[in-house]
Amino acid sequence: MEGAATVIVGGTAGLGRDLAALCLGRGQRVIIAGRDQTRCADVAGELGGECESITLDLSDPHGIAAAVAGIDSIHHLVLVAIERDENTVRDYSVDDAIRLTTLKLVGYTEVVHQLATRMSGDGAVLIYGGQAQARPYPGSTTVSTVNGGVLGMVRTLATELAPIRVNGIHPGVIGDSPYWADKPEGVLDPIAERTPIGRLVTMRELSEAALFLLENGAVNGVNLAADGGWTLK
Repeated sequence: MEGAATVIVGGTAGLGRDLAALCLGRGQRVIIAGRDQTRCADVAGELGGECESITLDLSDPHGIAAAVAGIDSIHHLVLVAIERDENTVRDYSVDDAIRLTTLKLVGYTEVVHQLATRMSGDGAVLIYGGQAQARPYPGSTTVSTVNGGVLGMVRTLATELAPIRVNGIHPGVIGDSPYWADKPEGVLDPIAERTPIGRLVTMRELSEAALFLLENGAVNGVNLAADGGWTLK
């Protein structure tokens, strides 16, 4: 499909923005999506190249159809948007849990539902999860559960959408991402020491892994751990 775009939902910051920059650097047409219209437009302008933007709120699944109505042909679809939720069973916020579950499971699936018919048969969907599903931590009750749901989403969507490929990518701690880079000095040192590669994974390394999952036609139905081996220890 000539002129088909790579659509990145959550492409205005962090991992999504880094992947958008990498795709643009390879000459791709990219559409980034986020909740804030002004921010989306500003980031698209900063990224330059063939970068466009739309406004989309995953926490409002009923509004997704209208939000993506203007998107025509798609080659790759990336779902990377996330909110941080620190929920425990003992101190449980139902509203926060419903919002994150809706955003990442229902919202992601509704985006795929709306856009699948506009994708090329040799295209791919990439869903970002996280290694909280494999190594829970205090406050990850909802995050771990939702990221575990991504494992199942990848398998069922790869079956339903064939020949379109569907893969998942599950990062651990990304040392230079905005969320982790702002942690107090020394907090991440024990995690880096426990990681077999001896350091934390970078955003660019994760984006390059994401690009592999999008572009390699042999890879389908895979949930890739991109954590430097962190969960091995």
